Amino acid sequence: MSDTATVVVERVVPAPPALVFDEWLDPEALKEWMCPHPVRVIDVSVDAQAGGTVRFDVDDSGTRVLISGQFLVIERPRRLRFTWSNSTWKDPTQASIVTVTFEPVGTDETLMSIEHSLLPPTEFESFHTGWIVTFDQLAGKLTG
Repeated sequence: MSDTATVVVERVVPAPPALVFDEWLDPEALKEWMCPHPVRVIDVSVDAQAGGTVRFDVDDSGTRVLISGQFLVIERPRRLRFTWSNSTWKDPTQASIVTVTFEPVGTDETLMSIEHSLLPPTEFESFHTGWIVTFDQLAGKLTG
C-alpha cells in the first residue's frame, strides 16, 4: 500500500477560465462553494501570490477544522498550485499538493481539473467525493 494517495477530478463549468480562476482567490466566493456542504467555511484568508498563504476555518458538523497551505504557483488564468494541510489528519503537519488547471472549452466554458496529491491514503474516498461535490457547488454558483 502506498504512503500517499492522489485524487483527480475534472468538470466542465459554465464560465470562461479567467472567471473560474478568480473564484479560487476570492475569499467571499470561497465561503460559498468551497468544501462539500453541509460542511461550511466560516472564514478564509488568501494572500494570492507565490509564497503567500491560504487558510480555511471550517465547521464540519460542529467540529472546527483548520485547512492551511501556501501558494506554489499562480498563473492566471491557467493554473493554481498550493499545499494543503488539515488539522484533523493523523499527522496535521503533513502537506498535500492541490493543482487546479483551467482550460477553455468553446467560448464560455472551462474544463477545470484538480489533482490533489500526497494525501493520506485513508483520506482518498473522502477527498474524491468531496472535490466532486465542491465542483458541483462551484458550477451551481457560476450558473446562478
